[in-house]
Amino acid sequence: MKAFKNIAVGFVVSFLGSLPLGYLNIIGVEVFSKFGINPLVFYLLGVIVVEAVVIYFTVIFANKLVSNKKLMKGIDFFAVFFLFLLAYLFYAHSNQSVEEHNYLESYVRYSPFLIGMVLCGLNFLQIPFWMAWNLYLMNANHIVLHSKLKFHYIFGTLVGTFWGMLLAILVLDSLSQNAFSFSKYIMPVCIPLFFVVLAFFQIFKVYKKYIR
Repeated sequence: MKAFKNIAVGFVVSFLGSLPLGYLNIIGVEVFSKFGINPLVFYLLGVIVVEAVVIYFTVIFANKLVSNKKLMKGIDFFAVFFLFLLAYLFYAHSNQSVEEHNYLESYVRYSPFLIGMVLCGLNFLQIPFWMAWNLYLMNANHIVLHSKLKFHYIFGTLVGTFWGMLLAILVLDSLSQNAFSFSKYIMPVCIPLFFVVLAFFQIFKVYKKYIR
């Protein structure tokens, strides 16, 4: 049961985190539109190879920090700000379009797998993103990262990244043929609202745990 929960939570967090119109998805649209589905799959595999390493080391580091009770209390309070910040960032980037990033076309001349690895490796923001999520999920008892269970969580995150990016790229490519934006309908409302709900749940948890 713990293994399944780790996989499910990892999948949801990573799936949602892969939907914003970031440069990894933009390059993915370029790869798909010029070369098709097979190179896109290799591009996504390159992304998740690097992400696997990043998540593994943030999990190991989070495991060492979670025993610090004072730090965990601070993280409980910080999680409220973190979740509201995620909601804002998803909303703030919802008005971008694929056409605004055509200058990235030059990347697609190289191996899709290497493109995925290099660009994901340059995405340094994923380190604090995963560190914060891992600490929050562990402290909230949503996941258990002891021994082999951490690999179930990592597996769930990688599957979530693959399918989340694949969905976003295919929809963006389809809608970019018209004057519509994927983010116009999904990004400004649904995903930010999801994180706002989580933030209010975290506020209730903090109040119940430390204030009341």
